[in-house]
Amino acid sequence: MKKKQFSPVLLLGITIIVLLAIFLVKSIFFAPKQLAKKVVDTFYAYESEGDFSESWNLFHPDMKARWKKSVYINDRAHVFMGHFGAETFDYTIEYVDTVNGWRMSKGLKPSKLAYKFHVVQMYQGKYGRFAFEQDVYVVNQKDEWEIVWDYNR
Repeated sequence: MKKKQFSPVLLLGITIIVLLAIFLVKSIFFAPKQLAKKVVDTFYAYESEGDFSESWNLFHPDMKARWKKSVYINDRAHVFMGHFGAETFDYTIEYVDTVNGWRMSKGLKPSKLAYKFHVVQMYQGKYGRFAFEQDVYVVNQKDEWEIVWDYNR
């Protein structure tokens, strides 16, 4: 009985298709911009659930130096839940731009690359419906994408 062999052209074609599929999946789901957006989404998912401890963990070290964890947790809960009476919120994230040499505030080291996202948080509280808008930056620090807010004047 004769064994059926695949032709070299067929094997090459299958190999090229598999490599292209891997490349497409990687570029769509694991591109730096997509990874940065995922961090923003994770951050605001935690925030919308009132899990400010986990959202604080996604901050860049410069943000963590600006806000001690316990202060951040208490302040966020106090303002959004206490003052506004909002238990949770919805949010939208819009990619805005890639920014080179961006810094959180004057005097801090600039990041080589930052991704800028525009976030709108929509609340339903004791004062009715309202929204907060904020530009959020994501920078890569030691192979981790981290949240940074703009404190420039």
